[in-house]
Amino acid sequence: SHREAPLISQDPEADNTDVYAFVSPDKPDTVTIVANYVPLEEPAGGPNFNQFGTDVLYELKVDNTGDGAEDISYQFRFRTKTRNPKTFLYNTGPINSLSDTDWNRPQFYKVTRVKHGKAKELGNTLPTPPVNVGPRSTPNYGSLMAAAVRQLPGGVKVWAGQSDDPFFVDLGSIFDLAGLRPLNTLHDIPLPTEDGVDGVSGYNTHTIALQVPITRLTRNHAMPTGADDPNAVIGVYASASRRHIRILRPNGTQKQVSSWRQVSRLGEPLINEVIIPLGQKDRWNASEPEDDSRFLNRYTDPEIVGIANSLYDALDDAPTSGRGDLVAVLLTGVPGLNFTGPKKADLLRLNVAIPPSSSSSRLGVLDGDFAGFPNGRRLTDDVVDIELRVIAGALLPADQGGKQIPLGDGVDQNDKPFRATFPYVAQATDGFT
Repeated sequence: SHREAPLISQDPEADNTDVYAFVSPDKPDTVTIVANYVPLEEPAGGPNFNQFGTDVLYELKVDNTGDGAEDISYQFRFRTKTRNPKTFLYNTGPINSLSDTDWNRPQFYKVTRVKHGKAKELGNTLPTPPVNVGPRSTPNYGSLMAAAVRQLPGGVKVWAGQSDDPFFVDLGSIFDLAGLRPLNTLHDIPLPTEDGVDGVSGYNTHTIALQVPITRLTRNHAMPTGADDPNAVIGVYASASRRHIRILRPNGTQKQVSSWRQVSRLGEPLINEVIIPLGQKDRWNASEPEDDSRFLNRYTDPEIVGIANSLYDALDDAPTSGRGDLVAVLLTGVPGLNFTGPKKADLLRLNVAIPPSSSSSRLGVLDGDFAGFPNGRRLTDDVVDIELRVIAGALLPADQGGKQIPLGDGVDQNDKPFRATFPYVAQATDGFT
């Protein structure tokens, strides 16, 4: 959900763009949660390159009781050090290590685990890598990225820094009146059919990646006995909060005081982007998942289905109301897969007892790959195509308007391959290139 709501579009450092949760493919006794912030980072955007907000509280939250409220939260706070205030440059020479004094604006962070209101600091002064400036400034960026992986108590692993944005979607066509380039000839204003264009290709983001043993996330602190174990499903979402009073000082600095207020949240992909209407988007970002029943009619009677019906004759009878299938996938979980109970809440639900797939499909559960979306979300899952097909009725019986229509935006994978090991995200594109 890049720039998905009016207020958060003006605050990129707090804008949560994507959340992923999956059983780690190379460490299947752990879960990896990835949360991205700062949308559409131009790699060459110096000299004040994008960074994590030092006045933002970032949180990765886990509900393991099915009530829509977090039981465990991992909190991240960042600080920036200015080593050389007498230069305009981000770095005055090649950055060869995370402690290199040529790097003028390093960032550090601390991680705190909060469980049922009790906080425990897991790490402090943890380094981020620099942004990927270019071959002269960051000549061995892969090594800098790897050096920033840190081990925390309890078998937890963490990494935070700039990465390639792993989301892939044809933004240019979809936001041009909901068009899909492979189906261009079917529009009222026909255009030549063509492949999709990844609108996020070449852009970076700022990633927080956390790998946690499954036994530290489940309700009973044990490995589930099987996929039908009631303790096997967890709900995940991420958020960003700011102090609700900001003071602008005469010397150009600012300070935030008073209590924290949530300004961004994200669980399931694309919800605030295309399900919640403009008049409710800011309220949605400020609210908690446990209160999502107030938005229920936006799931049962989604605007996007009517738009798709009007665009494509093949969808002219896709149901525009009573969409219990969307409620199941997006608000409660699917029975037999990742159901958490009747409580309706926007959470990315993951059955941690379903092992990683040896041959994953970008279409996840729709293609018989139960380790993929909507059972959690992997970096490779094509959530745009999956959600388009579900909206068209892929999960409905034929007598209720169900159809298996191979809708897609024509962008089937990320522009860069993902890593096989933690933090899994691809290396950030450098500004020079």
